[in-house]
Amino acid sequence: MKGPLFYSKILLFGEYGIIKDSKGLSIPYNFFKGALKSSEELSDESKKSNESLQRFATYLEKVSKEDASFSFDIEALKKDVEEGMYFDSSIPQGYGVGSSGALVAAIYHKYAHNKITVLENLTKDKLLTLKGVFSKMESFFHGKSSGLDPLNSYLSLPILINSRDNIESTSIPSQNNQGTGAVFLLDSGIIGETAPMVQIFMERMKEDGFRHMLKDQFIKHTDACVEDFINGNVKSLFGNIKQLSHVVLDHFKPMIPSQFHKIWKHGIDTNKYYLKLCGSGGGGYILGFTEDIDGARKELKDYNLEVVYNF
Repeated sequence: MKGPLFYSKILLFGEYGIIKDSKGLSIPYNFFKGALKSSEELSDESKKSNESLQRFATYLEKVSKEDASFSFDIEALKKDVEEGMYFDSSIPQGYGVGSSGALVAAIYHKYAHNKITVLENLTKDKLLTLKGVFSKMESFFHGKSSGLDPLNSYLSLPILINSRDNIESTSIPSQNNQGTGAVFLLDSGIIGETAPMVQIFMERMKEDGFRHMLKDQFIKHTDACVEDFINGNVKSLFGNIKQLSHVVLDHFKPMIPSQFHKIWKHGIDTNKYYLKLCGSGGGGYILGFTEDIDGARKELKDYNLEVVYNF
């Protein structure tokens, strides 16, 4: 048995902000992928995945009993897990690129009853229904999930988040492979954990000053970046990304690994590149934007840099 491939994702804009109704933009990232497979002889890695799927199946069974709208072929899932099913994935865990999202998408695709498919007319209501189901499923891994990562992985389409209850599939300007501008990933070399980072954010949200900063600066620049990116306003986009990078460095320091504080500031000071969080931060990938990818590579020569999108 081998299931279809599900891809990683990158939340270009909206980390933390979407919790408080900012806009967001999430795109599929086909460099990493995963699929359900089955084997009688499991490697250590596959065995770990299989054991995790056993616990996940138990969780889905429990939720199905509590929620009538949540309907899966649990018996088939349990049987397949018993027979050695695991999730074979190249998506790094704790890197902010949606490893659990791809797994959730794969399980929904194979075992959900009355599933919504990418082939039908994806109305906003259907997208919200899907997001709701995925949110409940992925909460098993993260404690609290928006459901956006699995949605992106399942549909393999860019998703525009207008607000919590208003999402739509969207198109983004096609890449200019000759362009010198780029979005890139920087490998921090550290595994990040989502739950502790979100916990820090929620604690900070109790402070008046932090809440005002979030609304007046962070969300304002995030929304502007989303609009600029979708509309291809590159000049305006870089102005807003610089502002956003500055706000994150000033107010989200615990989410930035300490050894990156200096190069983060260096990018803002020199305008050679701008860095921002990729997912919840704390490690994993850091997202970068530059108008001169060769110049950025020189500045960041000590780091592993992977281009995701060319302007």
